[in-house]
Amino acid sequence: MKQIMVKKNILDTNDQIAKTNRDLLKEKSIFAINMLGSPGAGKTSVLEQLIKGLKSDVNMAVIEGDLYTTKDADRIESHGIDVIQVNTGGGCHLDASMIQTSFEHLDIEGLDFLVVENVGNLVCPASYDLSEDMKVTVLSVTEGNDKPLKYPAMFQKSELLIVNKVDLLPHTNFCMDELYEDIKSLNKDMKVLEVSCTTGQGIPELMDYFSNEIQTKKGE
Repeated sequence: MKQIMVKKNILDTNDQIAKTNRDLLKEKSIFAINMLGSPGAGKTSVLEQLIKGLKSDVNMAVIEGDLYTTKDADRIESHGIDVIQVNTGGGCHLDASMIQTSFEHLDIEGLDFLVVENVGNLVCPASYDLSEDMKVTVLSVTEGNDKPLKYPAMFQKSELLIVNKVDLLPHTNFCMDELYEDIKSLNKDMKVLEVSCTTGQGIPELMDYFSNEIQTKKGE
């Protein structure tokens, strides 16, 4: 019997396309992030805060990934920036070919910052390179602090963890100390920012973080 390594072939093809995309992003000096997290973690809310804080100084665009509907893309578009909706039709993640196709419908000339909001999922998206400069995971305190150890690949591969909805901490059993301990055991270099999109806590620090990253990419 001949065994076919489908996963390996799929990832190899994805990586080849991702390299082509990455070369284009580098040529245009576009800083790109892959925003990851569970459904309900607040990825779109965090993204809205980024848009409000950065769009006056930074030319932004968003590739919005969802299984179905355009609800999140409609929210983003209402803020007056370019957005491309990618519906996977049930697929649990975006891949590099979807990003490549999105480029055909996106004006990337003069673009500074590209955000790919991935499908809500803590498993599959971790395996797919989307040509991003960094993976950013959003974790809400309502999900519990056990998620990094349950889904280690996502947290091992992310450069930044945004702990969202910290205003709800008093109403949960989320333990921030345990979270930091688990993160350190998985990814000692991961940066953690605690935010609340409701109260604004941590949002200025988040803006400064991405502003610096965007400027660094421009200077390369």
